[in-house]
Amino acid sequence: MLLIDCPWCGPRAELEFRCGGESPIVRPPDPQATDDAAWAEYLFHRDNAQGASFERWHHRFGCGLWFNVARDTVTHRITAVYGITDPRPAPEGQR
Repeated sequence: MLLIDCPWCGPRAELEFRCGGESPIVRPPDPQATDDAAWAEYLFHRDNAQGASFERWHHRFGCGLWFNVARDTVTHRITAVYGITDPRPAPEGQR
């Protein structure tokens, strides 16, 4: 089980959270002018990388707020926790 350090509540068990997927996924700016291929890219295509991953998490049984987590998908080690509007940190080893 992961121990996730909520920026507002402190360290909590993974069971209190819900993963919201890859971060950041940016919605197409003009939905009416977006073609099917661009919508498919936005809705379904994700990196699913082995190693450094950047995800949105929701503290559903705590403060109810969203934040971002940088996590290694192989070891599950969390390398950074940062706000939704904060810039993505460099992957470990690339600083």
